Amino acid sequence: MAPGEVDVVVESEWPYADSMLDWKRCSAVERVPDRVSGAWVFNGTRVAVRALFENLEAGATVDDFLQWFPGVTRDQVLAVLAHAEHSLTTA
Repeated sequence: MAPGEVDVVVESEWPYADSMLDWKRCSAVERVPDRVSGAWVFNGTRVAVRALFENLEAGATVDDFLQWFPGVTRDQVLAVLAHAEHSLTTA
């Protein structure tokens, strides 16, 4: 890749697709069919859970994410990360 080019993550290639984890068991997120095209979002927000993983994968920190998405709480982020970790270790 040439300097200045951006590597685009194609949704179908992204390893943390919504369907890979059972988000129904995570109390920090919700899915409302009429909101954000039915994606899993942080409770009380329109911020997709996917945005957390995409930003972390791109090099952001949790603090960066919380600054960029002020409606999301640290407890929500930590719950999502713990849920993802648990899902990976019990698979």
